[in-house]
Amino acid sequence: MEAIYNYTVTKVKGGKKFSFEDTIIREIKLDIVVNDEKIASLMATPVDQEALVVGYLMSENIIASVTDIKEVFLKDDGMTVEIIAKVNDEAVQKLNTEGVVISGCGRSKTANIDIEKMDALVNSCGYHISADLISEEMNGFFQYCKLYEQTGSVHTAKLYLDGGEFFIAEDIAQHSTVDKVIGKAKLAGIDTKNSALMVSGRLSSEMVAKAVMHQIPILISRTASTCLGVQIAEKFGLTLVGFARENRMNIYTHDRRIDV
Repeated sequence: MEAIYNYTVTKVKGGKKFSFEDTIIREIKLDIVVNDEKIASLMATPVDQEALVVGYLMSENIIASVTDIKEVFLKDDGMTVEIIAKVNDEAVQKLNTEGVVISGCGRSKTANIDIEKMDALVNSCGYHISADLISEEMNGFFQYCKLYEQTGSVHTAKLYLDGGEFFIAEDIAQHSTVDKVIGKAKLAGIDTKNSALMVSGRLSSEMVAKAVMHQIPILISRTASTCLGVQIAEKFGLTLVGFARENRMNIYTHDRRIDV
């Protein structure tokens, strides 16, 4: 299934109407089936679906490690990912009973945004990055984002690793870009503990919680954080950076990891 399709729109320019063939992003309901049981659905862009599901399930503590995955495959219709894996049944139950619809674009649930109940370690990682490098990476943020260039209607995430290697993910839902890019790294056998996660959208509580759950030490956005996002970052030792544009940025929490 293609992630984009062409659609004829009426364009207004210079006081005139004319027909124009536009490129539009495709949106699907992606079903997640674990050990032959459907446990969730995500509204998503049909690209990198397997990585999205792996990242999502690990973010929710349903799967602890990629080594617990025996098989993961995308059904022929492109709208169902099936996984055979060792899972945390308690986490599955928690998602079903305590999961809330999150504030990111698209419709999904998480059970990880309660600051008092989050089961995560305080991040004491000494990894750091320079403000100049952040500016350089964020100023060229969309350079490798093909779907954004084609449609202008997706969020993007970039996982920047120590040494300059990186992964890119795109989706209609900003929280799904995080799950996708982390899923790509995990499937490639990459440890995300020495990395910086860069995103295009706001730093809402669920975005921050995902970084915390994966022990990513630095989370950076072109836009702002919510109050709960800052509180979660402060409590769990995450360096949170917003408004990273041109040569400026706001460091909300734990600024020791940003070199100036």
